[in-house]
Amino acid sequence: MTRFTQAELEAARDRLVPDVVAGGLRVLFCGINPGLMSAATGHHFARPGNRFWPVLHLSGFTPRRLEPAEQRELLSYGLGITNVVARASARADELTAEEYREGGRLLREKVLRLEPRRLAVVGVTAYRVAFDDRTAKVGPQERTIGDTRVWVLPNPSGLNAHWTTETMAQEYARLRVAAGE
Repeated sequence: MTRFTQAELEAARDRLVPDVVAGGLRVLFCGINPGLMSAATGHHFARPGNRFWPVLHLSGFTPRRLEPAEQRELLSYGLGITNVVARASARADELTAEEYREGGRLLREKVLRLEPRRLAVVGVTAYRVAFDDRTAKVGPQERTIGDTRVWVLPNPSGLNAHWTTETMAQEYARLRVAAGE
């Protein structure tokens, strides 16, 4: 793993992390926003303590644990990644409610264009703000975007102590089964 100085990470704030998307995906995973490590590397969920890649494998979405630099391989499994907010930050709490709402609007447009079977928003708080749904809980949502079903998953950040890797993998596996319909 490449080591970055704090100054290099801070300089990455203005870099965009490109989406990994295609039309007709089984699942489009949607993170909150890129962290500074993701912005510095150009890879989603790049911070070493982030559990997205291990959980994706443990839940059965991928046959092996992918590294962030292998993110484009997700397309071969019918999976993709985007973010609610494109702006990188050290912490999600640096984002404003306006950024979340605008991100939700842009995400709806993207989903209507790409038509994935499922949209999986990774982080219930981000979903609640972006989609103005204060009562949302982890799991399938009543909301659809066009024909796309929406699911909320736990945030895989190492800061999310409410969920273990194992319990997250179980929730992600529930989505994998539903997406295989």
